[in-house]
Amino acid sequence: MPIFGLFGAGGFGREVMPIARENGMQPYFVVSSPGPRVVNGVPVVSPDEFFELRADLYFNVAVSDTRERERIVTSFMQRGAIPLPVRARSTLVYDENKIGAGSIFCAYTYVTSNAQIGRFFHCNPFSYVSHDCVIGDYVTFTPRVSCSGWVVIGNHVYVGTGALIRNGAEGKPIVIGDGATIGMGAVVTADVPSGATVVGNPARVLRRSPPA
Repeated sequence: MPIFGLFGAGGFGREVMPIARENGMQPYFVVSSPGPRVVNGVPVVSPDEFFELRADLYFNVAVSDTRERERIVTSFMQRGAIPLPVRARSTLVYDENKIGAGSIFCAYTYVTSNAQIGRFFHCNPFSYVSHDCVIGDYVTFTPRVSCSGWVVIGNHVYVGTGALIRNGAEGKPIVIGDGATIGMGAVVTADVPSGATVVGNPARVLRRSPPA
């Protein structure tokens, strides 16, 4: 039987595993630090133990830190594991969307139409991506993020709970730069510089740092 390993047995991992188990594979949590050997009825193994299972190995990563997520993905793929998307049954994906490898869509999420989403995107419960958005790699939408149409989001962007990103326009999208952080409940009405953290309504820059 093929084996599925979900890296991360913390809060988000425990939320994602019930969805992942629906793929019919033998599930494992994969963690790098010693701890319980079983979490919520699922065996827990180290990365080395996972790769010693000698089967067709599939994986995903339930880690919110986007840089750490990329590091883990790179390591697992170099060792031959295959990225597997995780999508709740209540997720809706409509017409002409392109979604990269390793996405996680939790319950009651949706993508409307003609969106492009990069690799290892996390879409937490009740979040959505509207029409004609372009989203980079290793982006996180925490719960209840509303991303309206004609928005461009760079790589490694983290969007806090309840944030609202106003719609742009064809040829003039709202642009959120690489490595930006959108604070919880922020209302984004204008472009966000790369590496900036924005908060409030309307969102304003709290601090700036160069994207890593």
